[in-house]
Amino acid sequence: MSTPLNVGMIGYGFMGRAHSNAYRQVSQFFQRKYRPVLKACCGRNEAKIKAFAENWGYESYETDWRRLVERKDIDLIDIGSPNNTHREIALAAAAAGKMVLCEKPLAMNTAEAEEMTAAVERAGVPNMVWFNYRRVPAIALARQIIDEGRIGRPFHYRATYLQDWTIAEDVPQGGPALWRLDVDVAGSGVTGDLLAHSIDTAMWLNGPIVRVVAATETFVKERLHQVTGKVQPVGIDDACMFLAIFQNGSMGTFESTRYARGRKNFNTFELNGAAGSVYFDLEEPQILQYFKYADPKTGAKIESHLTGWQKIHVTNFEHPYMNKWWVPGCTIGYEHTFINALADFLEGLETGSPAQPDFRCALQTQKVCDAVLASAKTGQWQQIA
Repeated sequence: MSTPLNVGMIGYGFMGRAHSNAYRQVSQFFQRKYRPVLKACCGRNEAKIKAFAENWGYESYETDWRRLVERKDIDLIDIGSPNNTHREIALAAAAAGKMVLCEKPLAMNTAEAEEMTAAVERAGVPNMVWFNYRRVPAIALARQIIDEGRIGRPFHYRATYLQDWTIAEDVPQGGPALWRLDVDVAGSGVTGDLLAHSIDTAMWLNGPIVRVVAATETFVKERLHQVTGKVQPVGIDDACMFLAIFQNGSMGTFESTRYARGRKNFNTFELNGAAGSVYFDLEEPQILQYFKYADPKTGAKIESHLTGWQKIHVTNFEHPYMNKWWVPGCTIGYEHTFINALADFLEGLETGSPAQPDFRCALQTQKVCDAVLASAKTGQWQQIA
């Protein structure tokens, strides 16, 4: 017999839809003790949040998040609203004893993230941040390969995250659809929006980043603001590149931009080690490329005429998460990463071993993001605690 888990969803945009789909689908594919119930959703525009509630099957809706947090029939608060709202909602939800799930990045800056982390830990409430790319089966397989020692000593990590949707100078900033271009709402540009994903993945696969040096650029300096109706300076970074040193001694390069013509959501990483390499491209999410140079158990080198990159089609039941989905050979998509993440969170509630990344883990990603932005201003290397 499953136990209902009453969900209060804040936000009805891109992430509100992705999270709501996960709550609706997870119990159909993963057998967990807790079964999410779409109890209530929240948004400031009553007409839109009412339509959202009806479409997704929420039992009720609110137009003030404070009322949602105060409701006795809500067990979990999911923060899917813009970045500048995360702190206040998380603090209130933790104080009310609610479980807290938060969209990434965790906060506008490290100070906010530290306050949020302290609040959920003080309250002792389960928490998680939706870095959903960890739950791409091919990326999870990369982590398994690394944990099995098949890469050996790591030397290089390189990541790219490229898009092209802000190239036109007449794209405005601000408002419900384009708040990511408004620094007062987003906190940063590609660093917090895209590189936060790359940084989280990198540290999950290759360990902590301890030093960075960075450069950023804002190509269009002014844009019309949809809220004020005025042409205003653009405060976010359109592009960012940085070098990193990992705690294990390996070196990293990271690049992100919204000005890569033809790239819509191009997210890649490669890790090179003494015994092998792995490479992933989100545009082919069902594929992990693996290069085997030496046997991890014996250290014996592979015969040179047999070496080469291996394309692993990550759909077998033996691969992470795939035994919960379709038959081998059938792929899953973007929306399934959120379902997989939620399944892990629910499992953590059962076992008492919290799903990652929690707020404290996401705090470390926030520290790296802030160090990147600080380095871009000074041109100097930044140490990360």
